[in-house]
Amino acid sequence: MVAVAKVNVGCLSTKLKDNQKMSLERKNYSFLSAPVGPYVHAVKYNNLLYLSGVTAFETEAQAGGIEIQAKEIFKQIQNMAEAEGSGLDKLIKITAFVTDLARMKELRQVLFDIYQDNIPASSLIKINGLFSNDLKIEVEAIIALPEN
Repeated sequence: MVAVAKVNVGCLSTKLKDNQKMSLERKNYSFLSAPVGPYVHAVKYNNLLYLSGVTAFETEAQAGGIEIQAKEIFKQIQNMAEAEGSGLDKLIKITAFVTDLARMKELRQVLFDIYQDNIPASSLIKINGLFSNDLKIEVEAIIALPEN
């Protein structure tokens, strides 16, 4: 189940005609842990889905290594994409925040296995830590959605 708050936003670009509106939906997915702060799991804006940072928090993968956590994170991303009629092959961009670069070779292999021939634009940022000490990676994503 997806909780949706729909907001119609007026013209944000001079390229739009005066009577056109853009669709903005804030979404929480029942198959994910409820947000613990002032955020939603995703924002759907026209044919794009912007995901908040996804971690392995409250999953069996939370105590695992970065590769195990990455697999769980991309499973969650895939579930959100599929709930919107899309998939991992439509990933446009990801930003990965990692706490340790020591296992980057293994993480890269996991990502190549997940992406296959659909490699998105990507940024990798080394950070000192996440909100829970056992979390090693957090991923934000932008996904293309089918046209309405």
